[in-house]
Amino acid sequence: MRCPFCGVFDSKVVDSRHSEDGSSIRRRRECNACQRRFTTYEIVESLPIIVVKRDGTRQSFDRNKILNSMVRAFDKRQVDVADLDRITTEIEQTIQNTLEREVSTDKLGEMVMERLKPLDEVAYIRFASVYRRFQDVSGFIHEINQFLEKK
Repeated sequence: MRCPFCGVFDSKVVDSRHSEDGSSIRRRRECNACQRRFTTYEIVESLPIIVVKRDGTRQSFDRNKILNSMVRAFDKRQVDVADLDRITTEIEQTIQNTLEREVSTDKLGEMVMERLKPLDEVAYIRFASVYRRFQDVSGFIHEINQFLEKK
């Protein structure tokens, strides 16, 4: 790290502390040449995720859209919002860990359904009905039969 006072690259870390939210580390450094102290911050670089919609358009990933879609599926059902937030975080982390910068809405929908199935059967079917765009009762019956076969 270059000293902001004398420009020398040789410095040592004197103190390190995590930020309150845990997203960065604050480091106090001392320049080995001029002995002046300065502060640096270290953060994790996260690359933006692009969602490719069914019509081919692209937009930035928005975790709130996933969370809101699950909240709608749980309308008038008992659910701990912390569980839905955990699921949303798991999905976001899974995508970040693949190191792929683009993800399709189809893949996102499958990831949500995979996590809703063990949590609540009715919410799973509700989400599937919107995600898979059921046009009639036969779509519901087919999805329910598949669900029961895998159970």
